[in-house]
Amino acid sequence: MENEKKLVSLQVGKPKQESFANVNLFSAMDKRSVNALSVTKSGIVGDGVGDERFHGGPDRVICFYPYEHYALWNEKFSKKLDIPAFGENVTVAGMIEDATYIGDIYQIGEAIVQINQGRIPCSTISHFNREPGFLKLVMKTGFTGYFARVIKEGVMNKEDEILLLERQQEKISVQYATEVILHGRDGVEGARALLALDSLAEDWKKRAAKRIHAAKA
Repeated sequence: MENEKKLVSLQVGKPKQESFANVNLFSAMDKRSVNALSVTKSGIVGDGVGDERFHGGPDRVICFYPYEHYALWNEKFSKKLDIPAFGENVTVAGMIEDATYIGDIYQIGEAIVQINQGRIPCSTISHFNREPGFLKLVMKTGFTGYFARVIKEGVMNKEDEILLLERQQEKISVQYATEVILHGRDGVEGARALLALDSLAEDWKKRAAKRIHAAKA
């Protein structure tokens, strides 16, 4: 039986100039907990990103992070990380990366969203959590969280159920896709498998295509 999917916490935050462990960053990692998110196809009301080159846009409206991983990180760093340690909008249980697939369509409250890529983390994760080795560990495990585009706009409340409306395929999980992009898993074949998915985010399609092109050169 598939794990029950559940919203654990919802967060929003606008980017601001902050100092994390003596490093000054313009970031939206420091988000506040809310009872509801109002999501549109271009973004979440009250939310924002620090660097639009690498964050935000219609393919990265909602950032999800699996709650299950917090226990691992808490043990690893011998401290309790506060949600959202990854700057995620939605902390979710029952939806870890290897059980969530590229193209999955979910309804949460009024909103309908589609999972379309994993997350490529940056050093802000290390600075924000004051753990220099955090980024390296996240990259190694592939426990990066993932993004979704919005198909139907609306409000999602913390009490809402998560309903899987459509699973388009069961070969390319978020975990697998992330390992292909971050670590070159399965080489050209892995990149081709990703590129065959219509639902994959445009940025990741370009990355996969680049991998294939480089192999031919």
